[in-house]
Amino acid sequence: MFVQLESRRRTRAPWATVLLVATCVAMFLWIASGDPASRARLLTVWGTVPSSIIDASVPWLTQLAELRFARLVTALFIHADWLHLTTNLLFLVMFGVPAERALGFARFLLLFVLGGALANLVGALTLAGTHAPIVGSSGAVWCVVGAYLALFPRARLGLVLPLGVFLEFVRIPASVLIGFWVVLQIVFTWVGPQFGAVAWWTHIAGFFIGIAFALVSKPAIARRLRN
Repeated sequence: MFVQLESRRRTRAPWATVLLVATCVAMFLWIASGDPASRARLLTVWGTVPSSIIDASVPWLTQLAELRFARLVTALFIHADWLHLTTNLLFLVMFGVPAERALGFARFLLLFVLGGALANLVGALTLAGTHAPIVGSSGAVWCVVGAYLALFPRARLGLVLPLGVFLEFVRIPASVLIGFWVVLQIVFTWVGPQFGAVAWWTHIAGFFIGIAFALVSKPAIARRLRN
């Protein structure tokens, strides 16, 4: 799949996207360098564990002192394996570059961090009592995808489809492909664990958070582009 980037005007490098990719890769390499026991402990300590994020038996001040809610953010930068990492970063680069060019450096980082944390919180609420950690930037990446769709509703995505022994390049409206993917996420919430231990509601929440963020940001984007 390919995302078209407008080249009619000179644009700045997508430094926020580069920074996020570099941080995720660096964190993954650091965690992967340890033994299995230490890796499991780090995922539990820095991941979003629903049973510890939402624990009515522990006073709120204690939870704040232990920085439990900070794990909604730290979980965005740690991944369980290479496939998990590369899939998220692929979508981050594809949709993040055009989204960052429209939103700007600071606003794009805010979307990723704040939107991703809120998406993780929704995932934790839907999995309350679960002791397995929610890790990965999937929720934040889906924020970026939602923002991309809201900012470029008429965009088309290029697909290379295998037709027998030939490859066919086709252009399909982004709303169709992304909409189909969102429907799949909703279906998977009903199918459950048959498709793996994935926090599907984190993806769905991130998508709609991204749309809302982009719509609210449109006046500021227009002012920035005029200047």
